[in-house]
Amino acid sequence: MTDLHTVEIAAVLRQLTARLIASDDLDEALDDLVETAADLVEGASWCAVTLVRSGGPSTAAASPGLPESLLDGHGGACTGPSMEAIRTRDLILADDLAAETRWPQWRPRALEAGVKAVLSVPVDIDEQAIGALTVYCTEPGLFTTDVGLTAMLVAEHAGLLLSAVLDRGRRAGAHAELTEALADGETVNRAVGIMMVQRACSAEAALDVLRSTAARLGLPLTTVAARLVQTVERRVSP
Repeated sequence: MTDLHTVEIAAVLRQLTARLIASDDLDEALDDLVETAADLVEGASWCAVTLVRSGGPSTAAASPGLPESLLDGHGGACTGPSMEAIRTRDLILADDLAAETRWPQWRPRALEAGVKAVLSVPVDIDEQAIGALTVYCTEPGLFTTDVGLTAMLVAEHAGLLLSAVLDRGRRAGAHAELTEALADGETVNRAVGIMMVQRACSAEAALDVLRSTAARLGLPLTTVAARLVQTVERRVSP
C-alpha cells in the first residue's frame, strides 16, 4: 500500500469508521485505530497511540510485539517523535533513522529495537485528551507522500470518531451509576428527585451534581443525598 490513491484512502477511512462508529469503549476503539494504521505501509510495522492526560504522556494502545523501549513513559521514549508531534501539532517523519540526528535519547533505542523509520501525526480527541498516532517501520524508505497524507487524514478522522466514543462511554457510565445509585436506597432516589425539581434537569444530570458534590466534599454519595433530603425536609416542616 505504498501508493495510496483516493479510492484506497476512502476505503481506509470507511474501515476505521465501521470499527469505531458503534463503540463506547475508548480502549477498544484505540486498539482498532492502531490495527488500521499499522496497515498503511508494506512490510513489518507497528503502530501506537500516545495520549497526554492529567497523569502525563503514556502509550494508550500499541500493536502486539511493539518493543517496550518504544512505549511512551519508558526511559527516553518521551523525547521521541510522538511527543514532538504532540508539541508541534504537525506531521513528524524520519524515513531513515540511521541517517537521523534528532531524538538522541530515543533514536538509539529505536534502532536497537529494529525500527528503521517512523511517522507520527497529532490526534486531538477533546480538551482533556490530546495525543499522537505513530507508525514504526522495520525498513527505511516506505513512507511515501501518499502514506503521510493518509496518516494525517486517518488521525484527523479518528479524532472526531474517538471524541464521539468518549462521549458515548461517559453517557453509558453515567447511566450505569444512576442505576446503581437508585438501587442503593430510597434516600438517593429522593435526593435525585429533589435535584431534578430544583434544577429542572434529567435524572442523569441530577446524579452528576450529587456525585460532583460528594467528590468535592470527600463524602459518600449516600451521605450527601441524606443531607440534602434532611435539609429540604426541615424547610418544609411546620
